[in-house]
Amino acid sequence: MKAMTLKSFGGPESFELSEVPKPVPQAGQVLVRVHATSINPLDYQVRRGDYRDYVPLPAITGHDVSGVVEAVGPGVRAFAPGDEVWYTPQIFDGPGSYAEYHVANENIIGRKPRSLSHLEAASLSLVGGTAWEALVSRAALRVGESILIHGGAGGVGHVAIQVAKAIGAKVFTTAREDNFDFARNIGADVVIDYRKENYIDAIMRETDGRGVDVVFDTLGGDTLTHSPNVLAQLGRVISIVDIAQPQNLIEAWGKNASYHFVFTRQNQGKLDELATLVERGQLRPHVGAVYALADLSLAHALLETPNNGVRGKIAIAVDPSAGTARVS
Repeated sequence: MKAMTLKSFGGPESFELSEVPKPVPQAGQVLVRVHATSINPLDYQVRRGDYRDYVPLPAITGHDVSGVVEAVGPGVRAFAPGDEVWYTPQIFDGPGSYAEYHVANENIIGRKPRSLSHLEAASLSLVGGTAWEALVSRAALRVGESILIHGGAGGVGHVAIQVAKAIGAKVFTTAREDNFDFARNIGADVVIDYRKENYIDAIMRETDGRGVDVVFDTLGGDTLTHSPNVLAQLGRVISIVDIAQPQNLIEAWGKNASYHFVFTRQNQGKLDELATLVERGQLRPHVGAVYALADLSLAHALLETPNNGVRGKIAIAVDPSAGTARVS
């Protein structure tokens, strides 16, 4: 099978199109013909060597799969050849999704939502699971609460807005002015142009000084330090960013704030919950660009470009039958 192999850690050019053996499913495993995958910040972090101790080279990376079951191993009962499935491969535990075929344990695989193309499903599995883990499992966001989602037009951010609205929360988000309509159309109640206005001032004005119940950090930097300044009492801060720089959290003490750090865990149940929102019309991923597998390096370069103008996710069509998706 064809795969994009990471031969060395470095820039986008570190990938090489290779011919590698097709995997064989073992007991409890499912062999999937990959129709589509997508790219995430985690993918370029792995590529450049941030997790080199966990990724022996050469490696096939990638963390989203949407495809069709090709074969099943002994003991598999939930899936059969021909089933359309989606999932996030187990991170740092075997080959990833930048290949024509992938093998995974059946307990992390879900049935692809029928209303999504493979490109769309592959653009939702990791970011959807991340948003669900952050907002539902960790923040315990409730009906009537408020949340600030940083980077609302991004891959995780645009999904988090929709999940928060499905829960029944009031959603504040930061975005560039040219993404205001996009953010509002997917459910944001208040959109703040972080380049023109201090988001802390905007939140406190819009909430009459109360602050928000939850801050969802998708950006990093000094967000953890500043988050208490927009939090209500007993507020929660959820971060999905690995931040090496020290943070000053003294202001969090006065808010009785709690901080949660999320690294997505693979879980079939989360996929099923997300699929329910999709089928109810409450959640849909936005595909901002599509590349062929052989052009993976170009896709990585685009994702790493600051202010690249891409809304939502960058998808990879591994198979031409992956279907179509909205592109902007």
